[in-house]
Amino acid sequence: MTRPVRVVWLYARDMNVYGDRGNVLTLARRLEWRGFPVTVTEYNPGDPFPADADLLVGGGGQDSGQDRIHADLHALGPRLAELAARGTPMLMICGMYQLFGRFFRTGEGRVIEGLGLLDLETRAGPRRLIGNVVVRHPDLGDVVGYENHSGQTFLGDGVRPFATVVRGAGNNGRDGTEGAVHRNVIGSYLHGPLLPKNPAVADLLIERAVHRDLEPLAGTADRFAALSRRVAMRRPR
Repeated sequence: MTRPVRVVWLYARDMNVYGDRGNVLTLARRLEWRGFPVTVTEYNPGDPFPADADLLVGGGGQDSGQDRIHADLHALGPRLAELAARGTPMLMICGMYQLFGRFFRTGEGRVIEGLGLLDLETRAGPRRLIGNVVVRHPDLGDVVGYENHSGQTFLGDGVRPFATVVRGAGNNGRDGTEGAVHRNVIGSYLHGPLLPKNPAVADLLIERAVHRDLEPLAGTADRFAALSRRVAMRRPR
C-alpha cells in the first residue's frame, strides 16, 4: 500500500469494557513489525468517519453504552454496509457483534434493532454465559478467549459460524457454534482480548486488509502468545 493502513476502532469510548484496546494494539504492532505504516483512528458518535478505512474493530459494552451509540451506528450503517460489500475486514466483539445482527431482544421484551449486516438474531437468556472458552476454527485451529454475555445468538442461513465450541457456551450454549462470518466480517463473543492470544486471527484480518499473504514473524512475540494460550486452555471454566 502507498499510504498507511488505517485501523478504525468503532466507538472506542462506549464499547470498550473487555480489553478491546488489546485487539487494536495487536493489529497495529503486527502491521508495524512487518514494515507497514499504520494509523489508528478512534471513532465515536458525531466524529467524521475516515474515508480510507482498511480494517475495523468494535468491542463490547454495557447496555447503556449500546444505547448511547445506537442512533449514530444506524446513521453510519450504509457506510459500513458499503465497506462490508467491498470486502473490508471487520472484527466485532460481543455488544458490537450483536448490533451487527438483525436485532437484540432484551429480557424485558424491548427490541434493539441492529444493522443486519450479519444474518443473526440475539435474545436475552435466563443466565449469563461466563467463562474460559476454547473453539476450533476450520483453518486456524484452536482459538482461546473468555466469554461473558447474557444474549443468546442464533445464526441465519446468510452466515456461517466463526468456529465450533470445544469448551464453553459460544453463541447460545446449545448448538455448538461460536461467532459468525460473512464476507470478511467476523463477529465473536471471545474477549480476553481475543487477538493478543490468537495472533493467527490477527494475521488473517491483516492479510485481508493489505491484500497479500504474510510471512511468519521472527522473534519472541508469538512464542509468548503460544505460552499464554496454553495457560488459558488449562484454566477452569
